[in-house]
Amino acid sequence: MTARKSGSDRERWQRLKRATDIILASAALIFLLPVLVPIACFIKLSDGGPALYFQKRIGRGGRVFDCLKFRTMVVDAQQRLDQLLDSDPIAKAEWETSRKLRNDPRITVFGNFLRKSSLDELPQLLNIIRGDMSIVGPRPMLTCEVDMYGDHFDLYCSIRPGLTGPWQVSGRSNLSYDTRVEYTVQYVREWTYLNDFVIIARTIPAVLNSRGAT
Repeated sequence: MTARKSGSDRERWQRLKRATDIILASAALIFLLPVLVPIACFIKLSDGGPALYFQKRIGRGGRVFDCLKFRTMVVDAQQRLDQLLDSDPIAKAEWETSRKLRNDPRITVFGNFLRKSSLDELPQLLNIIRGDMSIVGPRPMLTCEVDMYGDHFDLYCSIRPGLTGPWQVSGRSNLSYDTRVEYTVQYVREWTYLNDFVIIARTIPAVLNSRGAT
């Protein structure tokens, strides 16, 4: 009885979390529209490439979805990455450890600004409204990162990934991938509705300070 009641309570809180996601993401999208449109136009005019970048990520239940971002890289980004990893063993080791590069040759000057300010992730408000993501949750996982989660993959798939989360307020790109997994496990197991608002509040100074941004 206690276990069923606990599970039922969690489901009700999860429904409230989803309703909150829709309300806050919709309001933010409307409010930020005067910012989003000029950013998209500038990216398009800078090199003629698309303003948005669609990347396959894994969501709740293991479903693959298109995660939206403003494009911050050159058009031939994958080719440049492959060339760098083939020629630079240090960069290859860094990439295999964190899936990030401190000196990434693919990122444009304007793209670097968008990443530092986290403005590149604002299109994910649409992902939240569509139900692909939540405002708060684990960092969306790339399809090639499944093995890095190991036995914790099912735990990751139990909730929606987030626009922000414990990784965002605790170092972001400065964290190793193993540490990201640990934060995800802790977040899912100890999740509360109130804790999401604590993370949202902590996200604001983290973004303003560009903590761990790349």
